[in-house]
Amino acid sequence: MNILVTGSRGQLGSELQELSTGCGYHRFFFYDLPELDITLSEKVDALCRDLEIEVIVNCAAYTGVDEAETDSTMAFRVNRDGAAVLAACAKERHALLIHISTDYVFDGTSSTPYCESDSPAPLGVYGISKWEGEESIRHIAPSYIIIRTSWLYSLYGVNFVKTMLRLGSERSELSVVADQIGTPTWAADLAAALVSIIDRYDKDALYSATFHYSNEGVASWYDFAKAIMELAALPCQVLPVGSADYPQVAPRPQYSVMSKSAIKKEWGITIPYWRDSLALMLRRLAGEGGVTSNS
Repeated sequence: MNILVTGSRGQLGSELQELSTGCGYHRFFFYDLPELDITLSEKVDALCRDLEIEVIVNCAAYTGVDEAETDSTMAFRVNRDGAAVLAACAKERHALLIHISTDYVFDGTSSTPYCESDSPAPLGVYGISKWEGEESIRHIAPSYIIIRTSWLYSLYGVNFVKTMLRLGSERSELSVVADQIGTPTWAADLAAALVSIIDRYDKDALYSATFHYSNEGVASWYDFAKAIMELAALPCQVLPVGSADYPQVAPRPQYSVMSKSAIKKEWGITIPYWRDSLALMLRRLAGEGGVTSNS
């Protein structure tokens, strides 16, 4: 199938590019700014027509959680309006739209893993814009798969793992929030899951669903940081602090663990444990000269 990947230079888009080299049975086309602005419908439509696109994977997003509070116009333009443009294009072409969303559509007040049927209640502009993007897709695209993920990191771009590695090599001590609970997700694992879904998708049938995907297990940001230091053999001590001790512009969900039962059952996907994936990512990064790892 002919597959358009938007946001191709982000974490997930970059992992899909790397993975696509082994997927000769599909033709991937990778686009990002400035070559393609997903909010410009005429350009999106023309590109999809010229490339005869059958699947759109939307990895493009405005992801600045704090920045969105003061830059709401751009956040909604990309996360809501851009999603609507891609949905309309997918409808016109009878294509499947796979859209990446976020755990931030929930308010974090649950004490059990969120299911796809749980009612969203986003706390800030970023979460609201992503939720409205989801709703735009549901109202426009006949065939779509929305996948919510959390705490994404990868070999590419700026992310929590790379930040901790840099700070851990510069400092002897770090304070990290311990009362926000969720699950880290290696973008390479999510990319593999997306390709597996595309491989099994029946392009002649209409399909619409929302799924959750993160790595398995549960952690706080403190747990995540501790594991990074341990696996990378960095002597930096990590100290737990509360959210109140680390004020941020935008509110964060205190609990954003998501149930992955639906995506595992529907698509037969095996999901790795978060710490195992972290160790593998760090080994790959070490192989590129990025960090010394003892795992």
